[in-house]
Amino acid sequence: MDEALRALSPIATSAGTPAAALAALRVAEARGGRLDLTTRRDLLARLAEAVLARREAISAAIDADFGGRSRVETMLAEVRLVAGAAQHARRHLRSWARPRRAGVPLPFWPARAWAEWVPKGVVGIMAPWNYPVQLALLPAVDALAAGNRVAVKPSEAVPRTAALVGELLDRALGPDIARTVLGGPEVAAEFARQPWDHLVFTGGTATGRRVMAAAAEHLTPLTLELGGKCPALVLPGADLTKAAREILVGKAVNAGQTCVAPDTVLLVGHAPAAFEAACRASGITAPETALANEAQAARFAALSAATLPRALGPDGAGHRHHALALAASPTRGSPLDQEEVFGPLLPILPLPGLGDALAWITARPAPLAIYLFGATASEEARIAAATRSGALVSGRCVEYAAFPDLPFGGVGASGFGRYHGQAGFEEFSVLRARVRHGRWSLARLLDPPRGESARRLVHRLLDAL
Repeated sequence: MDEALRALSPIATSAGTPAAALAALRVAEARGGRLDLTTRRDLLARLAEAVLARREAISAAIDADFGGRSRVETMLAEVRLVAGAAQHARRHLRSWARPRRAGVPLPFWPARAWAEWVPKGVVGIMAPWNYPVQLALLPAVDALAAGNRVAVKPSEAVPRTAALVGELLDRALGPDIARTVLGGPEVAAEFARQPWDHLVFTGGTATGRRVMAAAAEHLTPLTLELGGKCPALVLPGADLTKAAREILVGKAVNAGQTCVAPDTVLLVGHAPAAFEAACRASGITAPETALANEAQAARFAALSAATLPRALGPDGAGHRHHALALAASPTRGSPLDQEEVFGPLLPILPLPGLGDALAWITARPAPLAIYLFGATASEEARIAAATRSGALVSGRCVEYAAFPDLPFGGVGASGFGRYHGQAGFEEFSVLRARVRHGRWSLARLLDPPRGESARRLVHRLLDAL
């Protein structure tokens, strides 16, 4: 690990301030013009190669910043996901970018009409600390595929990883394509105020509101990826042993510090004691990753203090390595009931029936995901019709976010906008209308000055509808 960390080099991409980064990319855009498809595919290939080549440095940097980060989780969630997304975009880019033919109404024949995907320009990306490489570079992959230049603001809570992200972008893409801006909350606030052509923010809902308010000054289009209490709904038809294991697997990833982690288990037709026994029988007792920093550890301790958590195993070495724990039904209105857990604690709430579970879900802001276990086809259809969420997933947790062809995003307080794959290409593009008129069309008979023949033609056109 020490050798990998020493391999980090100074960042050439840091432009000092958000305004300087935007100005430099605007100059590059004016000088170099739009990125054609061949250039985009080359950039995506270079980014994938750079991420794969620096995999050990990525693992070492995040491990050092977290004070303990599972190497397997880093390789899957940071390295493979980003490199795979870049390769996927490269393979499919030509089909995504193909213009769409549009029909021409009879009065305008023989015109031709189509819609083309045009890059928005310069995309700003504000990344969080919990997946510091993935959530900085996945939006960059989609923005590059759409033909944009990017400026990235990594989280100051992971300084080694932030430095590495800047190095990767500089080496793979160069300062005419990508810039990295480093700094704390004041720099982040300034970053949000810049007149980007599109701004991506991933983080908490409260901060997302402030970012949206800052972006409103320039009417900057936004993609907000926020949080929420993702429920895991265990229905009477569920195999309790399997459901408990799958939920714990999702909760253990990154020590629960995942926006799509199962937050609260809603038990319908099962006793909490039986579910706890199934959890203990699973053998999944502790995450391999630590709570990422002291602030997160303090927040988690405060959130857990009002409950009597029942640990599934011993805590790991160090005060930020916690075992997975279960909590009894949180009191209505308590912090555990209202706030996203974002840690290795799993509240359990028994409910009499599916209607009660739906009432619990709909009484709260729409989550990023709802997880189902044991749902029949009719129950799943009922849940889909009655709820709002970014995703509805049956049989497993978290992993759907790694499907490159699935749009990823939230609803309402859990965010808006979609990215990943084709959805991201479209999110960071403008669909521009194009028309080529012929030398003559029926519509020209309606040009001023209009006489009786024009009035008769209007009536005939209306009668034809």
